[in-house]
Amino acid sequence: MKILDVLKNRTVLITIGVFVLGLLFGWLLFGGSGSESSQSLPEGHALEDHQKGSVWTCSMHPQIRSDKPGKCPICGMTLIPLESDNTENNDESDQYTVKFSNAAMKIAEVEMSTIEKKAPYKEVYLPGKVMADERNISALTARYPGRIEKLTINYTGQKVSKGQVLAKIYSPELVTAQRELFEALKFKETNPGYYKASRNKLKLWDLTDDQISQIENAGDVSFYFDVLSPISGTVTMRNVALGDYVKQGDPLFEVVNLSHVWVMFDAYESDIPWIKVGDKIKFKIKSIPGEEFVSTVTFIDPVLDRMSRVAGVRAELNNPKDLLKPQMLATGILKTMLPGSSNQLTVPKSSILWTGKKAVVYVMTNDHNNMFQYREIELGAEAGDYYIVKSGLQEGEMVATHGVFKIDAAAQLKGEKSMMNPEGGKQSMGGHAGMDMGGDKKPDVESKDDKNASSMENMKMDMSVNMDFKMQLTSVYKSQLDLQKAFLASDVSKVQKAVPAVEAKLGNVDMSLVKGDMHNHWMTTVKSLNESLSRMKKSGDMEQQRLAYADFSDALYSAIKMFGTMGEPIYYQFCPMARNGAGAYWLSATREIKNPYYGDAMLTCGETKEVINK
Repeated sequence: MKILDVLKNRTVLITIGVFVLGLLFGWLLFGGSGSESSQSLPEGHALEDHQKGSVWTCSMHPQIRSDKPGKCPICGMTLIPLESDNTENNDESDQYTVKFSNAAMKIAEVEMSTIEKKAPYKEVYLPGKVMADERNISALTARYPGRIEKLTINYTGQKVSKGQVLAKIYSPELVTAQRELFEALKFKETNPGYYKASRNKLKLWDLTDDQISQIENAGDVSFYFDVLSPISGTVTMRNVALGDYVKQGDPLFEVVNLSHVWVMFDAYESDIPWIKVGDKIKFKIKSIPGEEFVSTVTFIDPVLDRMSRVAGVRAELNNPKDLLKPQMLATGILKTMLPGSSNQLTVPKSSILWTGKKAVVYVMTNDHNNMFQYREIELGAEAGDYYIVKSGLQEGEMVATHGVFKIDAAAQLKGEKSMMNPEGGKQSMGGHAGMDMGGDKKPDVESKDDKNASSMENMKMDMSVNMDFKMQLTSVYKSQLDLQKAFLASDVSKVQKAVPAVEAKLGNVDMSLVKGDMHNHWMTTVKSLNESLSRMKKSGDMEQQRLAYADFSDALYSAIKMFGTMGEPIYYQFCPMARNGAGAYWLSATREIKNPYYGDAMLTCGETKEVINK
């Protein structure tokens, strides 16, 4: 009995000892420093006693913010606490800004450019083809009825000289007219008017003075009459065969002088303001590789084609050796300045981020302390590597031109307004996936410099994209090429049938293969892609489907630029007339323009803006 009591007492003492040691260990671990920071608890447990004002976030999705514990609405992981940012400046002038340390600037490879005024030049790319000079085209028609008795021109493309006989015609009417001439000759002295009228009748039937004089001198009726070429050139059309009967006015031949030709270029509506008569244009002919031709603009069509929405731009060129042949395809480049424009405010293209139709830049604040402000601007015409700025920027301000995506990603992680999160991070409590869940303070568990440098270092590491992810994204791009064919056919039902294949490939993309800010970027992008595909599938209107396809192409381009793809080059092409004149892009596997926004109506309307994977 005593032995049992001793054992019980020993058990109690051991239990008490373990408890005391546990308290001592806990005090040393959490309370010994006197810090007020809360203890870490195992995943799945709510930290009810965490200090008031803490912000809770998801380790996988830092854009999630909440003022209380819970689960991440995206991945379901338990939210973790972060200390409030006591250094946050709530001044309204600092809204939508993100600050980098010098170390973070180097890691992000941020480059700046000063906004300045300059003469807006642009290189306009113009597709075209060689055409015959319309002033050197002669169409020969039958001036009198008859029968083709002889042909000296047996095929098109044959060279002829001015005055050369092309055919011989037998005409009963001409036989009668000759007999009238012989009668008039008898009264030439007494009735010269009758004689002159007889000659003019033959001249109106396209007989020359020499031919008429030969008839008079011969004194006998000719039954066959020559059809003569009015110019030297090439027979481009033969409409009669030996033995054909022709009526007055029937077409016989067409002869074209090709020693001087036109090159007719198609200018898209958005490019017309940049083109003026007298501009120098350089062009190449696909069938004459290695040779460059130079000419000037001599004429611009005053009226646009109703269907293609392009205007003809004409250049002229001497062609003594007939090297240039009608219908040869040409590609022209015209470098010009906007007519009547002086120096204007411009911004580099590389600084622009697009959110739908809005253009966004990151402007360094006036104190040049590596703090960047998100700003939406209004752009004018495209001018080479620049855009003309209508509003939103001032001369002398500095914008980021390199590392812009990284600045935007940092702003998104901070919960600020950004391209990928245009509404900013501050949303109502209990928000939805991809949105701020609440909380008015931003976490900062490290010093600002250390935090930014560390964040940018992680971002740099994230830029190495998993190859499997690239292959999966490439499959999405390739699947949308079939969707593109449906748009080329302008068939609503084909578009609806092609969408599920793209959705399936998109569903196969494993988002766990990308981490950190790149993971967040994909989460936002895949949402846009799925929404656009859903609109295409549900809509029974081709115009609405095409608007959705434009949004889909924008989102897919953003993803491809961020993550990359495998395989052949991708051609990023642009139609200035799509989206009701606002312009739209698409991704193509070939350089040849096949416009999905208009189909057969404007199949070749567009140009290649960028080649990816080149």
